[in-house]
Amino acid sequence: MTDKARIAVMVSGTGTNLQALIDAQNSGLIEKGEIVLVISNREGAYALERAHKAGIEAFTISRKASGGQEGFEEACCELIDSRNIDLIVLAGFLMILSKDFVTRYDHKIINIHPSLIPSFCGDGFYGLKPHIAALERGVKVTGATVHYVNEIADGGEIIAQKAVNVEEGDTPEILQRRVMEQAEWLILPVAVAKICRKIVKERHGKL
Repeated sequence: MTDKARIAVMVSGTGTNLQALIDAQNSGLIEKGEIVLVISNREGAYALERAHKAGIEAFTISRKASGGQEGFEEACCELIDSRNIDLIVLAGFLMILSKDFVTRYDHKIINIHPSLIPSFCGDGFYGLKPHIAALERGVKVTGATVHYVNEIADGGEIIAQKAVNVEEGDTPEILQRRVMEQAEWLILPVAVAKICRKIVKERHGKL
């Protein structure tokens, strides 16, 4: 058995945060973790291509093809459990998971959200929507948050946050990119590395 926490990443889109995690793993930042599984709920998501290029096992599980939310989650659980996953990372995953699912993996699921929670978060705030809301509200600072996932959308315990300035002339797309570059791609790998170290220490009874 390798002395590393086994990570699954759940994605829906292009996978920029997944790439940040792959890069961090390759650089040695995530020294106590290994990404062994990628699950996409959307067929053809570019994140799957990133996984394949990195030699990571990747699957598409469609909610529609699985017969709905329950079937989708059952299929995910089968994969996650069969791969002995220690940590599930939601990285641009655009589905709300059920209470049963998050309870099953209590404190084993984390998410990256593109705002400083509790601002511009919760059900419906995904993609460009947090950035649109931030610009409409006129805030001067936004950012990103890594948090544990519970049954409340974006309501779990905060693990890490990083602020990003809103600049004059920002569009939602420009702000989204800045938040990714200056916050998301930095704090998510660091948070994953920290949690993986904790998992491995607990496994060996060092805490």
